[in-house]
Amino acid sequence: MAKVAIIGAGSIVFCQTLILDILGTPGVKGTEFALMAPSTRRTSQLETFTKRVIQENGLNASVWVTTDRRAALKDADYVIATFQVGGVQGFEYDYKIPLKHGVDQCIGDTMGPGGIFRALRSIPTTLAMAHDMEELCPNAYLLNYVNPMAMICWALGTTKVKFVGLCHGVQTTLDLISGYVGVPKEEIDFLAAGINHMAWFLKLEHKGQDLYPRLRARFEEPEYYVNEKVRGEVFRHFGYFMTESTGHLSEYVPWFRSTERAMALYCDEPSFGGESGAYYNWCKYVADKYEGQDILAGQPTTLPPRSVEYGSYIIEALETGKTFKLNGNVINEGMITNLPADCCAEYPLFVDRTGIHKTFVGALPSQCAALNMTNINVQRLAVEAGIEGDPEKAVLACAMDPLTSAVLTLKETREMVAEMLEAEKQWLPQFEGKTVKPTPTISIPKDVKRAHVPIDPALAIAARFGELAR
Repeated sequence: MAKVAIIGAGSIVFCQTLILDILGTPGVKGTEFALMAPSTRRTSQLETFTKRVIQENGLNASVWVTTDRRAALKDADYVIATFQVGGVQGFEYDYKIPLKHGVDQCIGDTMGPGGIFRALRSIPTTLAMAHDMEELCPNAYLLNYVNPMAMICWALGTTKVKFVGLCHGVQTTLDLISGYVGVPKEEIDFLAAGINHMAWFLKLEHKGQDLYPRLRARFEEPEYYVNEKVRGEVFRHFGYFMTESTGHLSEYVPWFRSTERAMALYCDEPSFGGESGAYYNWCKYVADKYEGQDILAGQPTTLPPRSVEYGSYIIEALETGKTFKLNGNVINEGMITNLPADCCAEYPLFVDRTGIHKTFVGALPSQCAALNMTNINVQRLAVEAGIEGDPEKAVLACAMDPLTSAVLTLKETREMVAEMLEAEKQWLPQFEGKTVKPTPTISIPKDVKRAHVPIDPALAIAARFGELAR
């Protein structure tokens, strides 16, 4: 019997999907689910539903709930992380405080001030969970679904835990590509690599034929281009299609959300197409709508087909030896040669009974690696800030963020971060007693004269040559 501990099982709709996937997995029998969250308000609903599914389908499985993380982790074979530290309230600060300062985010869970602060809140819990695993279930595999994926997995890379970060961006993007090029998704051969939410389809083929010419042609047709304006623009200019949608991608780069003109042109699509606060507004709506309700009551108990989420397929491969290929998030370790070895990268992996195995990709096209690095630089500073509790590195992470740096000065960024640290301090124990250093304001009189500073002779000569050239 395999024990699966779900840490953060209060995310009941997503956890319902994962549990049904595992219960419907061939060759995986006798699963014990330990559902952990800080309270049983929601996990009790999930427990009741799961027991109904087990009973009515005659399955050899069991489920129980706890608020004790260590109890859930003890002797686990698999750990699934789905928690969100701070919940909707923390998310509200992530969105509304930056917006007040001029940073307009659509999703706010991966990059930008929102993504950085979600990482700062989540890293202490992530590391505490990992250290518990090292003690209580050292051979277990951690399947991480917590965002921001790259930052959380980068932090996990400092521990001894065996982990992989899972995202469905590749699968859902393949659905879009399939529709654009008119080829069934299952028949597309591809290679995708980069970082989470910014991986690139380096190859797209159907029976040996390159599909990129057909995809490029589609994006020059208005009725196709309009579906994915931001992703389409990056595709047109960088030459490769990316794994993240317009709403997400608009936050990771400086070109689409930094002016009203750009917002109106590229971020006007409905349903997370780039509109301000789209994901926060949706989460708040759902939380308010179902507050106090048992949303799983009356749900059908018939096992549905397995979803596109990778989790159950990884467990199946480890339990049965049936090889499974996926794109996962792990420490790079030189598999992508022009990204840092210690960063979290997303690239092809395969799983069998012996474990999760990395594959060598080589170098990304230089322009793709360059765009990835603009995000990796932010991720590094955010992870260091989260682990060390260094408010100055939190400031610098936001200062290096492509969107933030496109709309705020350094002083404005510092003021925004100071406000966010104060608002979210209840979830940021590593920053206790630490504050952002204020930047003094220097008043410059209109009649001030420049100070006389001795000039290096060599610089004076260079300056003189510059004048002559003009």
